[in-house]
Amino acid sequence: MIYDLLLAHINNIVRLTKTEQEQFCSYFQPKSIAKKAYLLQQGEICKFEGFVLDGCFRTFTLDKKGNENTLFFAAKDWWLMDIDSFMNNKPSELNIQALEDSELLIISQTDKEKLYEAIPSAEKLFRIMFQKSVVAWQRRLVRNQSLTAKERYLHFTSKYPEIASKLTDRQTSSYLGITHEFLSKIKKES
Repeated sequence: MIYDLLLAHINNIVRLTKTEQEQFCSYFQPKSIAKKAYLLQQGEICKFEGFVLDGCFRTFTLDKKGNENTLFFAAKDWWLMDIDSFMNNKPSELNIQALEDSELLIISQTDKEKLYEAIPSAEKLFRIMFQKSVVAWQRRLVRNQSLTAKERYLHFTSKYPEIASKLTDRQTSSYLGITHEFLSKIKKES
């Protein structure tokens, strides 16, 4: 069933009855995204929160010179959105692009509010997921400030080998905050 991965993910955090599981899933709509297509582009308002069923996405910004700065990736069993745009109904500063043909489940802000009312434990679920994402961001900031570029590269490739294997060197270097040339040097030394 299309919702099995979502339910498995949820059940690791909160327990829902069979009826609640069915109701929970009814708020999510399946969406297919082709490789290189954008799920969200800078300037658009993010009207969804997505759960990745298959594939991989990257979230990035473009600076004034046209350089890409990758913030994060989202692969199977991960969530993605522009939380600032989604919560504040403002134009996004981010781009979300599929790195390969991908499948996800999306929920709108309106449906998310309805979900909270229908299933009170859904608020607990999203609160815990939000807290975990803040912890992950904090850990990444600490790594970026305390580890060398090589250490960051080794950490990324060992912690997320499936994602790292899908990326070009330019995407990896953009995520690590180093030049493509410096990444090549690190890879030769490793």
